[in-house]
Amino acid sequence: MNTQPTRRDFIALSASAALAAAASPVSAQTPAPAPTGPFTLAPLPYAKDALLPHIDALTMEIHHGKHHQAYVNGLNTALKAEPAPATKSLEELIGGILFLPESIQTPVRNHGGGHWNHTFFWESMGVVNTPGIGGEPADPALTAALTKAFGSIADFKKKFSEAATKRFGSGWAWLILKQDGTLAIVSTPNQDNPLMQGIVPNTDRGIPLLGLDVWEHAYYITYQNKRPDYITAWWNLVNWPTVAKRLAAAKK
Repeated sequence: MNTQPTRRDFIALSASAALAAAASPVSAQTPAPAPTGPFTLAPLPYAKDALLPHIDALTMEIHHGKHHQAYVNGLNTALKAEPAPATKSLEELIGGILFLPESIQTPVRNHGGGHWNHTFFWESMGVVNTPGIGGEPADPALTAALTKAFGSIADFKKKFSEAATKRFGSGWAWLILKQDGTLAIVSTPNQDNPLMQGIVPNTDRGIPLLGLDVWEHAYYITYQNKRPDYITAWWNLVNWPTVAKRLAAAKK
């Protein structure tokens, strides 16, 4: 069964939260404790309103505090049933899902993937009007690699945007470094990512350098069904220094 949040879940969650707050302010402020476990939700690396006007504060609050937290909770719950894998890092868990006990493969794929993907996504963006955020990369090595692979930075952005726009339903677009040392743009459904051995096709596997969440809950409050508008705005938030550091680390 697919346990991932959907657009309908997102809308219902927002409405339910508002009604609960109005009816019982005390209970709304004291939610049930999250399942304990090896994984926790880190704070956002910036304020919730730091991405305005491109991503609104309410979207960030719900996306991070509700959706991402739900993935962390689901992963910890799954690992209670099979405690041995809990000693692994998140990268080891999602990279070797098919080597885990069969009973937890699906929840680790969904919730572990969601936790890793969102952590990566928050770190891929930066505060508006900060040097290195948006525009084009300043790092010579990253610029050269993107130009070699895609012809120009503009062509890279166009191809990446196309992959994100054409992802049917919920999922992600990625820039990856493949095992042969080349860059590629790939797309994955749901909370899959290019690290998942045996789940993502070998042609789409690699080390993620940049990722874009195109689930509707990532943009629906501001952009409704206009995913291309969200993608266009998101380029103003890309943290190019972080992408450059990832590329340098991946090539070592």
